[in-house]
Amino acid sequence: MTAPIKAPVNGTLWVARKVEEAANRELNDPATLRQTLHELEQQLLSGQISEEDYDAAETDLLVRLKAQP
Repeated sequence: MTAPIKAPVNGTLWVARKVEEAANRELNDPATLRQTLHELEQQLLSGQISEEDYDAAETDLLVRLKAQP
């Protein structure tokens, strides 16, 4: 009796997990992280962001980059 209700829910959860996996892969892709780090450095050099903001963002990116296999 619950099968007609469970199937759409299970399908939706499966799709949500796949989207999350794809987003995590993209967010943590080493090439993407290096490109973001380069763009961040350009923003610092052009005065668009402060050194404090740069340092915080750089630390986050480097931690994520070092966590990659």
